[in-house]
Amino acid sequence: MDFTEDDVAAVYDLQNPWRPWPGSSDAVHTEFAMAARSILDVGCGTGQMLHYLRDHGHTGRLVGIDPDVASLNRARRREDLGIEWVEGTAADVAWKQEFELATMASNAFQCLVEDNDLRASLAAIHAALAPGGRFVFETRHPQARAWEEWAAAEPDHFDYAGRPLVMSWNIEAVADGVVTMTETTSDSDGTVLHSGRGRLRFLSPAELNARLADAGFAVDEQYGDFGRGPLTPESRTIVTVARA
Repeated sequence: MDFTEDDVAAVYDLQNPWRPWPGSSDAVHTEFAMAARSILDVGCGTGQMLHYLRDHGHTGRLVGIDPDVASLNRARRREDLGIEWVEGTAADVAWKQEFELATMASNAFQCLVEDNDLRASLAAIHAALAPGGRFVFETRHPQARAWEEWAAAEPDHFDYAGRPLVMSWNIEAVADGVVTMTETTSDSDGTVLHSGRGRLRFLSPAELNARLADAGFAVDEQYGDFGRGPLTPESRTIVTVARA
């Protein structure tokens, strides 16, 4: 049986449903988004957050941008919701002062690996926000060394449309704050169906805040967890609310 990019997007939804439970990343983004009249979801993926907002009463402008065509195709399956979907990267954001809120959920910020891409992306997001607009995102704290857990993780066995599958991870390299890893989806007999290689950048709070300041952002709030606790030597994440 074939396993296409559309299946990859569907598996992502299966394993990562949008659940704004108290103390979760999804809850933080949902809270800010429900209070904003216009939202730009950068790295929107399959559109789960924007679908949730509309389904739960958000009546304002909702726009999602992502470079992955299969994910956007899945997002567009809900045409009844009146959401705008755009193919492109964060650096491709071309709106000018049109949004009260920009978001990057699910650690999508870490996909901005190269300095030039990070600089261009932050500038584009800043330009898309109305004066005083906020940019809310999270990124894993490098001190938690999440890649060590990924390297030691057991393969994940799950069922997709009645088909038993296995997902596993391999850490290829960790250098200069960038982790290179491969995620592989296989049939239960070990036949590889899909292998995706990616790079994630880990920035310290000081490095992150300097990048934001260079792009014209002021950091309003910064937390070490999704319950809005302070950044500490034990923090595993950096939750940031920056203002244009």
